[in-house]
Amino acid sequence: MQLSKSAAEKIITDLGMKDMPLIEFHPTPTKVASDWYARYRHAVKQFASSLTDSVETLALMNFSQDEFMNLIMGRGLPQNLSIRLRVPLTWGGEISPENMFACWTFPFSHNLDRFLINQSGSDTIWLPNPEQKIYNPIHLIGGGEGGNATDDRLTQIAAQLAARDI
Repeated sequence: MQLSKSAAEKIITDLGMKDMPLIEFHPTPTKVASDWYARYRHAVKQFASSLTDSVETLALMNFSQDEFMNLIMGRGLPQNLSIRLRVPLTWGGEISPENMFACWTFPFSHNLDRFLINQSGSDTIWLPNPEQKIYNPIHLIGGGEGGNATDDRLTQIAAQLAARDI
């Protein structure tokens, strides 16, 4: 379905992601190489390791210290976290950390899949393109009760990173 920019923005807003930037993209149908998954897994590890510059955002996602360390060390993703390609492979995207962003699997990654699938076959696609490496909707960032728990977590995480010379 061909969408106008305003129609695409309305759909994204209705999906609970009103702060998700969209870019206009003209897809180039591309055949995906058979070894794509092995290359994707390698790129995900590189991407995860690059998240050390996003500690504040990760802290707001409420991961345990083990989940956080496993993520940035490339050992595994926390439950309900997806690594997405900004430009899908079938539309000419590359397997590289620069073409990736992370977000919650449910509901955001699922909703982004629906959003993109509904645009299949269109000459112009509106691609989600968050400015940061991690998309955490603004309405989920506000702190809750609990005082300075986020500051405490950041301090603990920073100390662990410093101890491991990351």
